[in-house]
Amino acid sequence: MKLERNIWLMYAIAFLQGMVFYGPVSVLYRQAAGITIFQITVIESISLVLCLLLELPWGIVSDRIGYKKSMLFCCVIFFLSKIVFWKASGFGAFLFERILLSIVISGLSGVDTSILYLSCNKGDTQKVFGIYNNLGTAGMFFASLIYSAFIKYNYRLSGFLTACSYGIAAIIAFFLVEVKSNDTVKGKKEKSEFKEFAELLKHAFKNKYHALFLISIGLLNETHQTITVFLNQIKYLQCGLSDSAIGYVYIAVTITGFLGIFSEKLTRKFGVIKFVSILYLSAAAACVILGATVNAWVSVASIIILRISFSLFQPLQMEIQNKQVVSENRATELSVNSVIINCVGIGTNLIYGKLSEFNIAYAMLCGSFLCLVGYLFFYLCEIKDRKNRP
Repeated sequence: MKLERNIWLMYAIAFLQGMVFYGPVSVLYRQAAGITIFQITVIESISLVLCLLLELPWGIVSDRIGYKKSMLFCCVIFFLSKIVFWKASGFGAFLFERILLSIVISGLSGVDTSILYLSCNKGDTQKVFGIYNNLGTAGMFFASLIYSAFIKYNYRLSGFLTACSYGIAAIIAFFLVEVKSNDTVKGKKEKSEFKEFAELLKHAFKNKYHALFLISIGLLNETHQTITVFLNQIKYLQCGLSDSAIGYVYIAVTITGFLGIFSEKLTRKFGVIKFVSILYLSAAAACVILGATVNAWVSVASIIILRISFSLFQPLQMEIQNKQVVSENRATELSVNSVIINCVGIGTNLIYGKLSEFNIAYAMLCGSFLCLVGYLFFYLCEIKDRKNRP
């Protein structure tokens, strides 16, 4: 019963941390505060490098002190990062905010999903992950609705309200229940965590199909992240949309993210290969259209397709990663996966940022190419996995 409580608390945290009130104008917010689109992508890449460096220490710490304490600490730092963002001005301040965020991302890597995975019945994992992701989307929807209806051009107010929401999430994290066994939490293990991390990382790279699987996840994830969070706002301005209109478009795009709840049913209906094929190819097609049009409605529709593809893919890839865990230190092994996925993001962020400086259409077309590469990698992994099944 106590573990079941974790699920509801994690749902509440997901909702509150989804309430990013400046989400519809995050790029415009940053530009108004004195940084360029390329500087934004540079900061993102630096953030990912820090995530890589912190993955090992955080994986070890999480498995030693427990997932509850790790989750609590990260929620508090998350709150502090939003305070910094609210007050930030210029490259240095936004870089500092992203440094704090890197601590959070690497700290939460594998921890939030492990808490959910170990707190629910194993047959319900994909469903729980879907609800968890959708509640984050629900928070985004609520926040974007408030922004469009009331906040509008007051960027700093949106930053303040976001900080308040994250503060409440940090308070809720205090009431989580530990899910790791006491022996493991206390660190009563003979094997060195550093050695285990190195062995898991070596195993991940040695198993080329597992590495390709993680790279394929990274390519779709980063394409979605860069285009729907950063480049979309530049595209909307290119199409002639106002800040207010961008806010309402953001609401529409956010609503479509709720479709992720159908991931489990659609996976069972189509099968993994066919379902993933639809998602990756749809994302690739959406990027091609974004690169070829300046029509506002067509651009919005393409962003929606990209968002739906990502939202439906997330619960599936989260379940696959958790099922593939082979060690008792789940957070450490999932951190190894994040290292590989984040390596992909470091490169793609710089590519997208530099291409968008020349022409945003080039960045969109590059997104299509990377989605196709990601699909090819996933397909090869799934075919290999089927051959190895008894």
